[in-house]
Amino acid sequence: MINMDRDEVLKLDNQLCFIIYAVSRALTNTYREFLADLGLTYPQYLVMLVLWEQNEITVKQLGERLYLDSGTLTPLLKRLETVRLVTRNRSREDERKVIISLTPEGEKLKEKAYGVPEQLLCRSGLSLGEFRQLRAQLLNVFHQLQKTTD
Repeated sequence: MINMDRDEVLKLDNQLCFIIYAVSRALTNTYREFLADLGLTYPQYLVMLVLWEQNEITVKQLGERLYLDSGTLTPLLKRLETVRLVTRNRSREDERKVIISLTPEGEKLKEKAYGVPEQLLCRSGLSLGEFRQLRAQLLNVFHQLQKTTD
């Protein structure tokens, strides 16, 4: 049991989920500002990050990487295709698979995106070491929670 006064346990400010939720909203709003110059929404930016790491990926692989289902990904990918940042093509080996690839414009956008992580780090007030430590702690919490749901 948590070593906390019984009434303290249920206070909003003592909930890890609430601070993570609040930070997530603040991060998303901050990213919105930084990504405006790139013409991307935050979810689109996440897709582009994956593609900049590994071009030519299936929708299924992309969904697994981002923890998103195809119903959520499909509209994102359609919008990215409309603005000519990605292409969607059926696999020649297996027509059930759709391969997502960067266009030359999508590749070029990577250069403009390099400043985003640094801007976020500066805005956060964290040092690089603090950022890495916080990220590692949150990743550990994520993995622990994933173990209990799998």
